[in-house]
Amino acid sequence: MNEKQRLESQQIKQSDSTDVKSEPNRNLDRLKKLSSDELISKYFQTTYEPPNLKKARSRRKKDVDIHYDFDIPLEMRAVGKGKKFLIRTYGCQMNEHDTEVMAGILTNMGYQSTDSTDDADIILLNTCAIRENAENKVFGEIGHLKPLKTENPDLIIGVCGCMSQEESVVNRILKKHPFVDLIFGTHNIHRLPKLINEAMFGKEMVVEVWSKEGDIIENLPKVRNGKIKAWVNIMYGCDKFCTYCIVPYTRGKERSRRPEDIIQEVRHLAAQGYKEITLLGQNVNAYGKDLDIDYGLGDLMDEIRKIDIPRVRFTTSHPRDFDDHLIEVLAKGGNLLDHIHLPVQSGSSEVLRVMARRYTREDYLELVRKIREAMPNATLTTDIIVGFPNETDEQFEQTMSLVEEVGFESAYTFIYSPREGTPAAKWEDNIPMEVKKERLQRLNALVNKQSAEAMKHYEGKTVKVLVEGESKKDPDVLSGYTERNKLVNFKGPKSIIGEIVEVKITNTKTWTLDGELVESAVEVN
Repeated sequence: MNEKQRLESQQIKQSDSTDVKSEPNRNLDRLKKLSSDELISKYFQTTYEPPNLKKARSRRKKDVDIHYDFDIPLEMRAVGKGKKFLIRTYGCQMNEHDTEVMAGILTNMGYQSTDSTDDADIILLNTCAIRENAENKVFGEIGHLKPLKTENPDLIIGVCGCMSQEESVVNRILKKHPFVDLIFGTHNIHRLPKLINEAMFGKEMVVEVWSKEGDIIENLPKVRNGKIKAWVNIMYGCDKFCTYCIVPYTRGKERSRRPEDIIQEVRHLAAQGYKEITLLGQNVNAYGKDLDIDYGLGDLMDEIRKIDIPRVRFTTSHPRDFDDHLIEVLAKGGNLLDHIHLPVQSGSSEVLRVMARRYTREDYLELVRKIREAMPNATLTTDIIVGFPNETDEQFEQTMSLVEEVGFESAYTFIYSPREGTPAAKWEDNIPMEVKKERLQRLNALVNKQSAEAMKHYEGKTVKVLVEGESKKDPDVLSGYTERNKLVNFKGPKSIIGEIVEVKITNTKTWTLDGELVESAVEVN
């Protein structure tokens, strides 16, 4: 059987299952006569609705329901007994948290986790669509998995996450990677048991991608990565529709969890002994704007700061939604840390306008002034894109001057990468790559310089470090993060992993600190 025939024979969809069972010969012959493109076209007409900007903008909060009744079907609760799963995660913290949920579901189905593709009975690639490079890595990995599928036809290979929400990605998998068994998106993770059942027993490619935002499912199981730090989703999606960003299409519009559900989860984590939580959202400080109560992120954090958990962070912020009440609450300190990640993307008001960021350079600097006034020692980090369409040398210099003026201590910097389906992707990507790379190099040199200078201030000082484990480079060295998110390496007993200890800084580098454990400084929490 050639690749084309293999593709076509594997693409008998669930929507056709009734006809296939009643008239198998006629339907099978009909489908085999379709070309790959015709088959994909037919498939999308029946099972896939690509994201629609107009519909996405007009969605109302009444379209989202909250469910507390998640349950794994009885027949699927032991289907994974004696089997193993592997999930590879690409992208942001939201993807990492989604992986924790999928791991929880699979564990409750009887599966055990493995780090080896050779041992796995299910392999899921939880993907990111933000950058072209991230997509290339995923397709490379899909290709590497093909021999495993050839050796073990019962192996289930799935592609999920943000890439799966893009029609072009699903189209490419259908055409070039027909050995993939399962494709699902970001809105229907709670249907994983059902989807695995179809992939396992139906023996045909299962694709379920919803363009409409999913409801909020509150009682999903999770297998968290460790017992020290935890992610807590407080909302999903984004309403900003920046012209370069795919998130509103892959994650949908904003849906906030109810405050009482979030607070209950945080209290449960505190009772389990977690030392740090990070509140997650694609636009976390827009939390609550879609709720039917007058309640925002500042109100939520004001309640969480009273819970007995040592450290509370949040990410990622949008400057437009960072209000005065949130600043006022953060300034109360305690377990609310003053490390703030505040993406600016560009220092040029004109570029920001074309990006549809909805603030100006002056607006951003005024917000920074307010934060500094309320929290003089706050650490600010950011995201910056260089080489956006039509960005002039002068506009790039405005970015450089803003970085200096704010004094960012770290930054995630990117060369602009057009994402199919976004408004900016339709514009000419007219900045030569050599110019983009030169700008990125200059920007990174400045950020590195500022980071090294900020680190110098820690020399000789004692800082509190949440010990996360052994250093990746040396098992005899422990590592962890300060309250302001600085990585510290030092020697100490393994027994203090998971504790907050005091470390005296003896040496500073561009991105990390070296220190000595203050022996009597283990905190009891």
